[in-house]
Amino acid sequence: MARAHPDARTVALVILAVLAVFYTLYAAAEILLPLLLAVVLTLLLAPARRLLTERLRLPAMLAALLLIVLLFAVILGVASALIVPASSWVAKAPQSLDELQHRLGFLGQPVKFVRHGMDQIEQAMQGPPAAGQQRVVAVQQQSGFGGVGASVLQGTRAVLGEGFTLAIMLFFLLAAGDSLLRRLVEILPSFREKRRAVEIAGEIERNISGWLLTITVMNLLVGIANGVQMWLLGMPDPLLWGTLAFLLNYIPILGPFTGIVIFFFVGLFSKPSIWLALVAPAVYLGIHTLEGETVTPMLLARRFTLNPVLVILSLFFWDWLWGVPGAFLSVPLLAIAKIVADRIPVLTPFGHLIGGAPRAANGQASSAAG
Repeated sequence: MARAHPDARTVALVILAVLAVFYTLYAAAEILLPLLLAVVLTLLLAPARRLLTERLRLPAMLAALLLIVLLFAVILGVASALIVPASSWVAKAPQSLDELQHRLGFLGQPVKFVRHGMDQIEQAMQGPPAAGQQRVVAVQQQSGFGGVGASVLQGTRAVLGEGFTLAIMLFFLLAAGDSLLRRLVEILPSFREKRRAVEIAGEIERNISGWLLTITVMNLLVGIANGVQMWLLGMPDPLLWGTLAFLLNYIPILGPFTGIVIFFFVGLFSKPSIWLALVAPAVYLGIHTLEGETVTPMLLARRFTLNPVLVILSLFFWDWLWGVPGAFLSVPLLAIAKIVADRIPVLTPFGHLIGGAPRAANGQASSAAG
């Protein structure tokens, strides 16, 4: 790349453009998030779509409808495995708090000391309370139930709306097949750019679909292993914890860490001592370490080689921007960025920064993803 020395105006324009992109991503999350999820799911279902349309000769619309029905049936099955037992745990949580506080009594003094210090700092920063402040707090507490109910209803409507948008986008993406790519190739000016676009699209589909399929199989095995270990340890609702481990394993770093904390508290509620409560999270950590540090890297070594620092940064950024769906999309988006950068000469240094082996002598980019 040619070295350039941009002036202050150019740097300022670049910073403003980046901030504008971030704001657009945040403001347009209701439409961009279902679209990106639909694209990733389309890549995952592309082999099945080809099987139905090319081998079984089904119409594209019918094949797309069958795949969407199957996908949402799986989602509803996973949700049913979570909602019913999880609701019972939430219902009995208040009765278990006293027992939990008793078992964690050795942490009471440090927690009280920290809470007292935080209260003093907060009071020093806020100053003396204004007249009538307590009355306002009381009114807010009385109206809190209605606020929570309205928030839950709004959240439910938002989830249903985004789910419907996702289903519509996914249906048309699956039904369109390769027609969008053909239209894009037709408008490109040169044969070299046409071939590059086809190569990028093919590599993205192969690598991302292969990664998602491999990760899904490994997460399923992790979920089964954790469900079995919870059953062997005599924990209630092993299906719930196996399903939860399966879902959490899709989110790097944050998912397994959350699983360790959840399994520890489940052990506290279910076992008579804190040492026995540590067995379930310890086994969970061992299963995740075996899968995440040995088996999965061995299966994906030739396909996915991303910089772990950028994986972590991408994870926290997309989680901050879009929450849990953003955390799920962080690795696929980073892998797609690397594939595109490896195929475009101007962006090759960026692709090298993301990670992976250098391009081969024949000009073919190495397979990459997280």
